[in-house]
Amino acid sequence: MTDRRVVVVVVPGHGTWAPPGRDPDAWRLALAEDTYEVLAALDRVEVAVAVAGDDRAVAEMSALTWPGTPTYAVDPARPVLHAVELAGPAAAVVAVSYDVPDLPGLLIGKLFRALAHADVAVTPAEDGTVAAIGVSVPVADWVGELAPTFDTPLAELEARKPRRHAVAVGPGWHRLRSNADLARLDPGLEGWDATRSILRHS
Repeated sequence: MTDRRVVVVVVPGHGTWAPPGRDPDAWRLALAEDTYEVLAALDRVEVAVAVAGDDRAVAEMSALTWPGTPTYAVDPARPVLHAVELAGPAAAVVAVSYDVPDLPGLLIGKLFRALAHADVAVTPAEDGTVAAIGVSVPVADWVGELAPTFDTPLAELEARKPRRHAVAVGPGWHRLRSNADLARLDPGLEGWDATRSILRHS
């Protein structure tokens, strides 16, 4: 039995959107870099990066991480559970979407604590998706069958859970998925430097 706790940033292989005048791939990498930096600062957890893309996309992300950070490719169809599998022996793994550059690290700690009793613990996003998914290891059968992603509605997790406390829901947060989401960033807070730089320069 191991007490390792692993947190994994899950990054798409290519950019899908960006604020006006910005390059989608540069924006994707900036968000992912800042999200990684938040998680790398956490105590008593190991950090990895999972990229739902090819070797080029993996190399791009590897260049933005601290030396020794595991960075690997995952199946785009099941990125969360594949990231859990590749994390190796662990008591729990939390997969975090790349587009939460200002996420408070405290929210990840809450997920790990909840996984002491739950099969899955989530940080819901304001748009109805999920910002982070924590999975207890070994993965429960129902979780493996569902293979949740960041786009899996919380209602679906609740409907599929086999017992009352199988799903734990932590405080919500926001993802940056559209221009309207940019208003959620607080310029007065430290951090999200790469994202801030992209927004300042066209």
